[in-house]
Amino acid sequence: MSEPSPAVAAAIEGELRLLDPVVRASADLLASLLHPGFREIGTSGRLWNRETIIEALTADDAPRPGPLTASRMQGVELCSDLVHLTFDTESKGLRSHRSSLWRLTGAGWRLYFHQATPFIDDPFAEV
Repeated sequence: MSEPSPAVAAAIEGELRLLDPVVRASADLLASLLHPGFREIGTSGRLWNRETIIEALTADDAPRPGPLTASRMQGVELCSDLVHLTFDTESKGLRSHRSSLWRLTGAGWRLYFHQATPFIDDPFAEV
């Protein structure tokens, strides 16, 4: 398997940082990784924007899912300033297929869009 392009590597690095519980609990760290136009469709189907997700993740009473384990992460550079990542996560038995779009800005790579879809078993998943 070939090494990812620098753009894909940067998006993967950012995505892995977002899975870190320390980053998820810090409004400043989250803000540094989320694009101003960020949107998300969460595992519940709820729609989030940059402000609402930062507020929800950093609230004193925010649920702490514990470590998120990522697998099968891969990316495609769609153009010079846009990367699409797909991967799966697992935390406390909850598994989700995930898709992210990362955009290059003057401040670096920022997460622009994210969607998570829960799954139990996926017999059609690519190995």
